[in-house]
Amino acid sequence: MNKSKVGGSIKEMRSHNTQEKLYTQEQLSMELNVARETLSKYENGRSKVPVDISLTLMNKFDNPRFAMTIRNEYTQTGSVWLDGPNSDLHRASVKEKLLEEMTEAMEKLSKFSMSKPLKNLQHFEYQSLESVLEELIELQTAVEHMVAVACEEANISLTELWDRHYKFLSSEGYIGGRK
Repeated sequence: MNKSKVGGSIKEMRSHNTQEKLYTQEQLSMELNVARETLSKYENGRSKVPVDISLTLMNKFDNPRFAMTIRNEYTQTGSVWLDGPNSDLHRASVKEKLLEEMTEAMEKLSKFSMSKPLKNLQHFEYQSLESVLEELIELQTAVEHMVAVACEEANISLTELWDRHYKFLSSEGYIGGRK
């Protein structure tokens, strides 16, 4: 992912923040305990944003777009924010796309047998599995956009939703305790 996507996301959060107040580079850099020039380098993609600064920004702004962007920056995986000419991020459009992707993923997944070990797949079966996985990734992108759009519009905390989910997973014994 292009570093300027992360920087652009930081600049957008700083200058278009609707939850609290708008920040100048000077104000935000002071809160982050970095030089204004360093923040400028982050915003312009000349320096990579360190993990601790990313966490601080996520805790401060609780921005779903930033969460997607920064995860992609660090892992080179996961959804990217859809901002191309064919993306329509109105909540109703995002919902319809999600339902479409759910249907497509369910159809492909239900037709693919997972009964034999995946290491023993024939070439054509392997191609079918890749197709199933691609549909699931498309579904994941649609889910993440639905959550992000709804959180932003309804002013619901993404981090609080994830925190409740992690607590549920822990209480059900799916994961160990979290900090």
